[in-house]
Amino acid sequence: MTTMTIRNAARRWAASLVVLAALAAPLPAFAAPSDLPSARPQDVGVDPMRLVQLSQWLRDEKLDVRSLLVVKDDKLVFERYSGGLDRDYNYELYSITKGVTAILAGMLVDEGRLRLDAKVGELVAKLRPDLAEKFTDKQDLEVRHILTMSSGLHYDFKSKDDPIYYAAPDRLQLAAEAQPKIPPGTTFEYTDINPILTAAVLGAAAGMPIQVYAEQKLFEPLGMKNWAWGRADQKGLVSTGWGLRLRPVDMAKIGLLVLHEGKWQGRQLVSAGWVRQMTSPGVVPYFGDYWWINDIVTSEPEYDTMGFKGQFIVVLPKRDTVVVMTSLLPIEGGLRDAGNVQIFREIVNGHILPALAAGSGPGDPSAAAALAHELALAQASNPPPGAAPDPFETDTPRK
Repeated sequence: MTTMTIRNAARRWAASLVVLAALAAPLPAFAAPSDLPSARPQDVGVDPMRLVQLSQWLRDEKLDVRSLLVVKDDKLVFERYSGGLDRDYNYELYSITKGVTAILAGMLVDEGRLRLDAKVGELVAKLRPDLAEKFTDKQDLEVRHILTMSSGLHYDFKSKDDPIYYAAPDRLQLAAEAQPKIPPGTTFEYTDINPILTAAVLGAAAGMPIQVYAEQKLFEPLGMKNWAWGRADQKGLVSTGWGLRLRPVDMAKIGLLVLHEGKWQGRQLVSAGWVRQMTSPGVVPYFGDYWWINDIVTSEPEYDTMGFKGQFIVVLPKRDTVVVMTSLLPIEGGLRDAGNVQIFREIVNGHILPALAAGSGPGDPSAAAALAHELALAQASNPPPGAAPDPFETDTPRK
């Protein structure tokens, strides 16, 4: 064997050792985080008996609250399920999908792939050149307008089962055909045409379907499990206004990411500046970029993202707290005053905020047993649906 051959063999052997060492080395902490750590409520200054009373009230009122979580000081202190459900089920989040989408938009802005003043028509044309001429009457429409629900577009929604939600083979074409009603950026109007355009815009900016980008940039770093982003149309486009399914504990991680201004376990996933913008007033004082502002709590800083029939992620920065709920509750009453929103306001303002105000102290020594007993009763309960379940079983929790 020549000297050169021996040297080459040594190099290959050394390189293989480096590869094996890399494979054996532990992954960075952010690569596979576990679910949230837990603590007794009283250990972080939360009154457990107030939480017991809250759960009893939900049972007495027979409210179909599938999950209700409270995270304080980054610790899960209250985790309530009903109907035999547990932590591993995911839920259709409806418009909470928009709140997650806003985070993804911020990531693309941070990466320099997306500008808020970019023209929506130009970005859509990158993905669908066949629709370019549909935007000749929407030349002033910018990304910022569809994120703040101020596009000024009109779409004639059907009163029941509009095709953009389920049956349309090409949602983006329907959205592209929406007519300008008023100049963009002037008036807030909550319409689900906007998140269809957003799905196309973000996918074009990312160079991949938005759900693939979300998996790489958000879901995997947060250690999410059993997530799904479905209900794509026949062209393969998901909506960024609905269709995302998460476990409640993973919803809480979204809330914590926002609470900590884009940082997760020491890693800045999205810039603090974007989180501040996203949760600051846009065209109206109560809505930013797909996030609501002081819509649940008005007595202190609060921002939230909410979904049809009673899905919520609420961030309370003053309390270092995140509240999460999934439910099937009444929808009558309008966008901001539907029955499910009013019930959730009572849950947060009438029960959770008083529990958070308890302060530190030893508390009632029997509280832990009382809370465990009540949570077992809640899980065994089976309240009737407060709204009609979706005929396509969208509302069914899944593992």
